Amino acid sequence: MTFVRPTFRHPDAPVNRLGYTRKFYEGALSTLCAGCGHDSVSGAIIQSCFEMAVEPHKVAKLSGIGCSSKTPTYFLANSHGFNSVHGRMPSVATGAYMANRDLMYIGVSGDGDSASIGMGQFVHAIRRNLNVTYIIMNNGCYGLTKGQDSATADFGSVNKSGSANMFHAIDMCGLALELGATFVARSFSGDKQQLIPLIKAAMSHPGFALIDVVSPCVTFNNNPGSTKSYDYTREHVEATGAVDFVPFMEEITTEYAEGDTVEVALHDGSTIHLNKLSPDFDPRDRHSAVSRLYRAKAEGDILTGLIYIDTESKDLHHLLNTTDQPLNQLGKDKLCPGSAALDKINSALR
Repeated sequence: MTFVRPTFRHPDAPVNRLGYTRKFYEGALSTLCAGCGHDSVSGAIIQSCFEMAVEPHKVAKLSGIGCSSKTPTYFLANSHGFNSVHGRMPSVATGAYMANRDLMYIGVSGDGDSASIGMGQFVHAIRRNLNVTYIIMNNGCYGLTKGQDSATADFGSVNKSGSANMFHAIDMCGLALELGATFVARSFSGDKQQLIPLIKAAMSHPGFALIDVVSPCVTFNNNPGSTKSYDYTREHVEATGAVDFVPFMEEITTEYAEGDTVEVALHDGSTIHLNKLSPDFDPRDRHSAVSRLYRAKAEGDILTGLIYIDTESKDLHHLLNTTDQPLNQLGKDKLCPGSAALDKINSALR
């Protein structure tokens, strides 16, 4: 068995506006279990970056510990990467982003990594509106340690050993809304048609963008009775509507069925189109989003799609009023302005 990716690609493979084929955005071959939902999420990230013509060397991939945190190896091989310790990815992302605001940050985490040991760091990354696309690959179990229930496992969900979970789940989207997140979405690893435009929209959002992806664990949590299995998710998905992302200066080619369509303009001129299924739902209204999320939960459904977006979002650098020039590029003349400048600052504090 080999883990070396074949070098051959079709000579007529399509290229993006940078002249890159999709191959340029790939990584190493995955060593996850065959059929793992996480590989589909990696594929969606690859496709999103290819379609957005992202320059890989301007991307930083960050992760913690877990099956999901292995996935940055499997996409964007030509980008920066840092695999941190369990639950500590948000603080590493914060430090990196404060040092270099010019990079695009993609944080990959799991339900164990973010909902348990990393919960405190997850909370404060949201509070600070860190400019990161934060993807949680949520399978409701600890795949690396033989399938114990995680904090996102639903009450009554039956694991592979036949035991029903006796604790109520932490809803990462509901928590993010409560904490003031400026972009909240949920998707399913088996639905790339929905997931890809959500990732593209999240990467264009100026602030903390959470995508909670139900990503079934085929080895430990894909059994009858599990609410994070492929069958259960497919049977209980309820989408907020058909989502499409249109980058700035690109022609809109998507057609929409009859219904209530919302167009959300982003800061860079890009737009998100949402053909809503529920006439009383508005993704720009936090109260509407919370209400719709909890209604779906009460009915046993999994609400997916764009749940909430704040079009007036201001990220951490804007809130702190830092310099437009990345901090790691500031020279000695800026960092050490001299004793006269220091005396002036000290005098102002007396």
